[in-house]
Amino acid sequence: MNTLLHRIAIAAALTVTAGHALAADPAPAPAPAAKAAPANKLSAARALIADSKWTAAISELERVNDTGNADWNNLMGYTLRKSGAGKWAASEKYYDAALKIDPKHVGALEYSGELYISMGDLPKAEQRLAALGQACNMACPEYKDLKASVESFKAGGAKKS
Repeated sequence: MNTLLHRIAIAAALTVTAGHALAADPAPAPAPAAKAAPANKLSAARALIADSKWTAAISELERVNDTGNADWNNLMGYTLRKSGAGKWAASEKYYDAALKIDPKHVGALEYSGELYISMGDLPKAEQRLAALGQACNMACPEYKDLKASVESFKAGGAKKS
């Protein structure tokens, strides 16, 4: 029985010693959050866009100024498009930049197609629809939305901005 108590005492001492050794070690550095950063940087702009606060959203996007990010360019294009017809050329520039960074960016493909419908440019809208269909195998909601807009435009429906 003495041997069993001795083993328990040694095990307890080792546990305490190991605990002290672990406590003295610095905490590991947090993993880099590179993928999460763009979404976080854009969250304020997304909130303003959701509230249709176009001018404030443009200001926030300009403040972030992440021109190398496809999502940033897509949001800038979307916000400018929603701001009115006078900003459509600038909107197109940002959508094109997003697609240069990520040719399969479903948001930029859909929204630039919507822009072309608003501009009355059906061939370009159909090109975006075809590219979007390839990007998501015609299964994403963005494809279905743009397809419905193209069909509505062909049927003589109102232009959508």
